[in-house]
Amino acid sequence: MANAERKKKVALVTGASAGIGKSIAQRLLADGWTVYGGARRVEQMADLAAQGARILSLDVTDEASMKAAVDALLAAEGRLDALVNNAGYGSYGALEEVPLAEARRQFEVNVFGLMRLTQLVLPAMRAAGSGTVVNVSSMGGRIWMPIGGWYHATKHALEVLSDVLRVEARPFGVRVVVVQPGAIESEWAGIAAGHLEATARGSAYSELIGPMASVLRNYGTAASPAVIADVVSRALSTRSPRRRYAAPMNAKAFLFLRWLLPDAAWEWLIAATIRSMARSHPKTARAAGA
Repeated sequence: MANAERKKKVALVTGASAGIGKSIAQRLLADGWTVYGGARRVEQMADLAAQGARILSLDVTDEASMKAAVDALLAAEGRLDALVNNAGYGSYGALEEVPLAEARRQFEVNVFGLMRLTQLVLPAMRAAGSGTVVNVSSMGGRIWMPIGGWYHATKHALEVLSDVLRVEARPFGVRVVVVQPGAIESEWAGIAAGHLEATARGSAYSELIGPMASVLRNYGTAASPAVIADVVSRALSTRSPRRRYAAPMNAKAFLFLRWLLPDAAWEWLIAATIRSMARSHPKTARAAGA
């Protein structure tokens, strides 16, 4: 049995305490992987542990935490076949009004922490001559909307870094895949909306903030996180994964529109969407700008 366990492929999934990350960990367990789930909220991964996952305390803004997690995994398994960089969050607000300390934290979590963890696992992957890094970006890494500038900037940065890493790591047998989720059911949107509403009262940009809070609070067509877990499973199981996977259909539609439309037309579409959201959810819009 020990030898059989050793032959299992090993994955580390960050942000595994909820939402997309937890769903990915569960799917990889079902696929037969040895799965390590990493997150700050260890207590929220008790169900993953009961399902067979190994649990790691992992804070992607803490060097010691990341190094300890990677060292513990490699000491136990001797290999790492996949790193799924899922940990991240969305912080919204007008560019003028978001404190730079918050903007820096957004980059620290979504970009620098993610890339530092990748740096820590790459030597083992290079030594093995194989491995896959899956970076969970967002459709927001290719499109943009107002009030989300800092968040979009982190995801745009992740897209570029992933492309560069793909070329740099390919000669060593390491693959790099970007996953671009659209509207997905999770606590992410509610937390982002709550933070936006709490910090934007009396803002000069209330006419934009109200509708954007409505967009975040009313993910009426949001898909299950299992949709993204399926995409990650598919990317890790195929010999030649695509560079990018967008899901669900709303992500594909928005990405296509952004590719198709010139800048002026995209800005018109965004303005029309904001006007529509303001009419559809006037209470939320007024409350955010109160």
